[in-house]
Amino acid sequence: MRNSLDFTALDAALENVHRAGMPGLFAEVRDSDEVWRGAAGVADLATGRPVTADMRHRVGSITKTFTAAAVLQLVESGRIALDAPIRRYLPGLVPAGRGDAITVRMLINHTSGLAEYLPYAYPSLKSFPALADTGPESLDDHRFTRFDRTELIEMGVTAPAFGPPGGTPGLYSNTNYLLLTELVEQVTGTAADRHITRNVIERAGLRDTAFPDGPHVDGPHSQLYESWFGMVDPPRDYSVFDMSWVGPSASLISTVADLNRFYGKLLAGEIIAPGSLAQMQRTVPVVSQEGKVIDYGLGLHPMEGPGQGVFWGHGGTVWGGGALAMTRADGGRQVALAVNMQRWNRLDSSGTPQPHPVDEALAALYRVAMYG
Repeated sequence: MRNSLDFTALDAALENVHRAGMPGLFAEVRDSDEVWRGAAGVADLATGRPVTADMRHRVGSITKTFTAAAVLQLVESGRIALDAPIRRYLPGLVPAGRGDAITVRMLINHTSGLAEYLPYAYPSLKSFPALADTGPESLDDHRFTRFDRTELIEMGVTAPAFGPPGGTPGLYSNTNYLLLTELVEQVTGTAADRHITRNVIERAGLRDTAFPDGPHVDGPHSQLYESWFGMVDPPRDYSVFDMSWVGPSASLISTVADLNRFYGKLLAGEIIAPGSLAQMQRTVPVVSQEGKVIDYGLGLHPMEGPGQGVFWGHGGTVWGGGALAMTRADGGRQVALAVNMQRWNRLDSSGTPQPHPVDEALAALYRVAMYG
């Protein structure tokens, strides 16, 4: 399974993504005792400040693996039952009928049938997934909005359901993970971000990973450029943004080195027990936010190359930024990547995102990083 890292090929593949149109990106690839770190492009289009591989970055829904791990720790200690109805713990947040049918597991693997709340929180996104009928105006309107988590949950819970509880394919929905952060708080009596910090982040020994306490990213970081499918031209910097719109379910700030460390320890059984890890790796079909059906477990999803073994991890996006972290099942090869622009694909006349050179270049980088 082990291939020596090709530093030259990795450098070239990273640079190709920048040349294809990504303002800046940085990554770390590990294979046993070999480590490659690289960066290409700029962190600030106005000043030309370069990106560096040690920058801190908003990693979006990669946070969900941390949240899922915290919940599974509570399952291990007997404080939560994985297949118990959510109404047992949060009787006031999910209406009785669905609250009795939706289990904790269904929230973690996105098979609850609950809708996504974001189109209701951001009025200009209300037509999602009909992208051509959406717009970026709400992003500016809500840059400093302090959302109330229970109000966001109510938006998702009262919206038309995607499907019945436990039905497949499920729907990837941030509503599920906001409910999980409420669950953690109800069971532990501690704020979810503090509980996850103490029991997951600190247990993994992560030094540069934290939940934000305001709209700014502390420490060296890149600007984050949102294009919203070409409707923001030139792309606008949203690196300063109040992250209460996703809260502890998708607001972590981390580094590529910390992400690789976390997933390495998770898959080695150092964050949760092996039995819990096996539960995380039981997948079901789920419709992603891009409208594709993917395999999804409990806060993890797999990627697999022909004859190369399975990688486990998660991706994440925020307004302007994105990240992906994947670790091979045996822990031998790890990849973590951060990019500083999102939704670069313009829409065709039917409202479908058009292919962009960045897509092909990123796919080539993944191939070299994971399988090269």
